[in-house]
Amino acid sequence: MRRLLLPLLLACSSPLAHAAEPPPQDPPAAASVAPAITRVDEASIARAVAMRDAAMERNEAWMLLESLTTEVGPRMAGTPGDAAGVAWAQRAFKGLGYDKVWTEPVTFPVWERRRETGAIVAPFPQRLVLAALGGSIGTRGPLEAEVIEFPTLQALKAARAEDVRGKIVFIGNRMGRARDGGGYGPAVAARVQGAAVAASLGAKALLIRSIGTSNDRIPHTGTAASLSELLRDPALAAKLERTRPNKLPIPATPIPAAALSNPDADLLSRALERSRPVTVRIDLDVGWKREDYTSANVIGEITGSERPAEVVVIGGHLDSWDLGTGALDNGAGVAITMAAGHLIARSGPRPKRTIRVVAFANEEQGIYGGRAYAERWKPEVEKHVIGAESDFGYGRIWRLDAAVKPEALPAIDQIMQVLAPIGVARGLPYAFGGADLSAMRAAGMAIAGLQQDGTTYFDYHHTPNDTLDKVDVADLNQNVAVYAVFSFLAAQAEGDFGSKAAAPPAPAPDRRR
Repeated sequence: MRRLLLPLLLACSSPLAHAAEPPPQDPPAAASVAPAITRVDEASIARAVAMRDAAMERNEAWMLLESLTTEVGPRMAGTPGDAAGVAWAQRAFKGLGYDKVWTEPVTFPVWERRRETGAIVAPFPQRLVLAALGGSIGTRGPLEAEVIEFPTLQALKAARAEDVRGKIVFIGNRMGRARDGGGYGPAVAARVQGAAVAASLGAKALLIRSIGTSNDRIPHTGTAASLSELLRDPALAAKLERTRPNKLPIPATPIPAAALSNPDADLLSRALERSRPVTVRIDLDVGWKREDYTSANVIGEITGSERPAEVVVIGGHLDSWDLGTGALDNGAGVAITMAAGHLIARSGPRPKRTIRVVAFANEEQGIYGGRAYAERWKPEVEKHVIGAESDFGYGRIWRLDAAVKPEALPAIDQIMQVLAPIGVARGLPYAFGGADLSAMRAAGMAIAGLQQDGTTYFDYHHTPNDTLDKVDVADLNQNVAVYAVFSFLAAQAEGDFGSKAAAPPAPAPDRRR
């Protein structure tokens, strides 16, 4: 038996034996490597819990906000208050011990408010409480005309020119109150588009009901001409008076535009119900300065210990409208994010990645600071790990939305474990992230939305009532806790959140054919 084994083994190793085997198959494809999961270590989570609890007991954001609104006050873009705000932010970052503090220039045209009055002239003479809208041209003396009312912007768009020509258009749509501010979008179109639509039909001026939810006899201002719309419509931009040296068109309204307080809007509607015609006089001494102004984004950094070139960016816009002191819009956002960065720095060793806090310039009149930031930093968008902006007052954060890659969701789950005990729920799989970060979001940066309770926010938005006394200290502390936890754990996470340079937009189709 053993004698037969050797010849059999030799036969099995012969060429003839190989020929009898089936032909070789292509090697199997290499198994695909699963994408790395983004996660946070347990020690970092424990530190985040301690930071969360410490923030709920500290009043640091309130102290910063008290300082800003008392020592600076209104910070409308291009005014002395703007310059004072930039100087304040630099001092504040340095006083809080940020590792790096610097400014980046932001240039824009300057709109100014000098005087504004309004009244029903006939048949029921009454004073009207109003505020010129940002970007409005002046009336060049009193302007008097019959009023025609439309319930919505859409109704105005459907109107006949012969019914509108030579009149003052009044759009009466009322904003609805909502926790997430959802009533703002549908209502604000009347403010942003109304003047252009009314002018196209031959109107002399525009009045709108204030885009706000209060019943106080106080008007809400806001921008009436959209820079974003102008940039999307070169033909419209070309019709404007002039373009600035920075190549951006001036977002001026084609006719004078103002907002009535809600009670005065009701008064005008009641007058129109009783009688035709109703004549109104408005006098707006407002307009654009000849020269541009250069302000600055103010930036503070807590430098990362392991990956300092990678940044988690948070912040808010430093400018405000001129009617109040800018406590809610958006001093609160600046104070919240400044305090969050400081809390991270003082809680222990520096985070692995850099925490960057930005106080953006001139958001209110065209997101100029956010655009300038993106122009400077979008080549490094992949190093911007994730971002979030605080720009909705002081109300408690109740939801976390996240526009991140699927593999980063485990890290979002871990962040939620720390935030759930202070009332934050898991939100949507997409996020806005704030106006100032919109250009970076478009460039490909991952974004989180830390949604604040805005139930009462639009009672005060863009009004003289935007003042410190409205702010609840405990709610402000909760915001600091959320921003500190989110920023710190994002900075500590192993793996990324999906920031990636966006593909360039497709070329516009050739319409000459």
